[in-house]
Amino acid sequence: MSTLEPPTKVDAERADIPVPEIHDLANRLRFAPQQGRIWLDDQRMMLMHVSSLGALRQELIESLGKETARGLITRIGYQAGASDAKMAKKLRSGSNTLDSFLAGPQLVSLEGIVHCEPVSLDIDVGNGRYYGDFYLLDSAEAEAHLASYGLGEEPVCWMLVGYACGYTSTFMGRPILWRELECKCTGHTKCRVVGRPAEEWGEDAHDDLRFLQIGDFVKFNPTPGERLPATARLAALDQVSAENDFGMVGISSGFSTVCHLVKKVAPTEATVLFLGESGVGKEIFSHNLHRLSTRTGGPFVAVNCASIPEQLIESELFGVERGAFTGATVSRPGRFERAHGGSLFLDEIGTLSYTAQGKLLRALQEGEIERVGDSRVRKVDVRVIAATNVNLRDAVKEGTFREDLFYRLNVFPIRVPPLRDRRDDIPLLMNWFMRRSCTKHRKTITGFRERAVDALINYRWPGNVREMENLVERAVILADEGGALDLCHLFTTGEEVTDTTFTVQRNGALLQASEMADLEFGQREGPLRPLADTEARMLRMALAEAKGNLSLAARLLSISRPTLAYRLKKYNIT
Repeated sequence: MSTLEPPTKVDAERADIPVPEIHDLANRLRFAPQQGRIWLDDQRMMLMHVSSLGALRQELIESLGKETARGLITRIGYQAGASDAKMAKKLRSGSNTLDSFLAGPQLVSLEGIVHCEPVSLDIDVGNGRYYGDFYLLDSAEAEAHLASYGLGEEPVCWMLVGYACGYTSTFMGRPILWRELECKCTGHTKCRVVGRPAEEWGEDAHDDLRFLQIGDFVKFNPTPGERLPATARLAALDQVSAENDFGMVGISSGFSTVCHLVKKVAPTEATVLFLGESGVGKEIFSHNLHRLSTRTGGPFVAVNCASIPEQLIESELFGVERGAFTGATVSRPGRFERAHGGSLFLDEIGTLSYTAQGKLLRALQEGEIERVGDSRVRKVDVRVIAATNVNLRDAVKEGTFREDLFYRLNVFPIRVPPLRDRRDDIPLLMNWFMRRSCTKHRKTITGFRERAVDALINYRWPGNVREMENLVERAVILADEGGALDLCHLFTTGEEVTDTTFTVQRNGALLQASEMADLEFGQREGPLRPLADTEARMLRMALAEAKGNLSLAARLLSISRPTLAYRLKKYNIT
């Protein structure tokens, strides 16, 4: 790799660049050991031994070769940098450009990878101008490489260079290419990287771009103003919505498994049984199953078996024939006939009566139905999709559900996990529902306060995704225009929220988040208390600070005066 020297205007000594305090970022780092999770804002993180990173690098280099290994490691860093750029813009949305940009070097320091010191920085997002020169102190990547290979002739902080490319390209909205000019692994006292727009590196850009190109991208010909196909596409990943091709939101392994199974079974004619708690989204998955199937041009008919009285369930499913026997004045087709050529979704199928179960079994086995009060057999071409939140095997043992029908329905079961087992999806869902509710109710909300995020991640979600949607919508309605969603807007109907996370203090020690909140209020009183106690204490403190003025107290708590009055009455506070 060629070594292009930095411009002459850059001094070797550190420039006087004001670096903002890191505490606003450190406060977003949360440890939840009971859940086996670490959160940085709404992103899940993990701790990793530097020795393990070294072993992985060595394995990649020796099994794939240095060039391939470098490409993989660089692209891992690129993705991490792109994710941190999105986080930085959100966490310092109200800051100036310099403070907002420097969140990236501070985040990578907070993540334990390296400490960055700016030497020179010239940034103008509006005009696309960028030049950066940073020292990298105590690079974990250099340390890992040194332990395996010792000193060498080439810089080796590949992941950090990839991180810088991903972070800066996403932040600037144009491809910024970084290069490591000095490295501890080549005998220097510290590492040093320089970054600027890709086209400004000239033909030498080819030497580095090959490590960022994924797949069959168009070759880059560096001309002024031209964008890199590879990095431009990678940077654009940061702007992609979390919504997948199902029109749903999720990145957890459980969610991805359900999507995979739906896509696998959709083209077939197999009966599908969705299992899972109420509110996990079984009906939405059934809609997508129909949409991806060969029956997508036919009707999709949904029926909630629990909402129909037992004496009417047969006529609803199979139809009714006009006559004195039935008392019907007109003949009416049932849901099976209406779903002919398409899909029939039977929700809460475990509530069907034993008689209706027998007729449903015949319809599934023979593709035939008889209307109530009629002797004529009608052929129907219907794919049945069923769902239940009860254990049908237990129902079979108890004699409330037919065994033969259970095995007929259980051809391709898909279990949708509850939200408490999909905690990686919570940050995506809560932001998605907030944006939808803001659009629906024509309100502007800036986001979630830190304690609100912590509470949402720790909550057990007995009502699953449906509960979250309703809870966030209610919070959007309660919150002030242009404000942020807080605890007082979210958990308003007695939900029990427990705090199992730890936050970082300024001295680096960990403290339970609830205790940190007590310290901020000037009150530290023993172990974790229930949410109701904390809320009542906050109300009393606001009243005391406002000297009894309810309007002022409401403003201090970022809630409306009627909401404050309701809560004071709820806790008998006068």
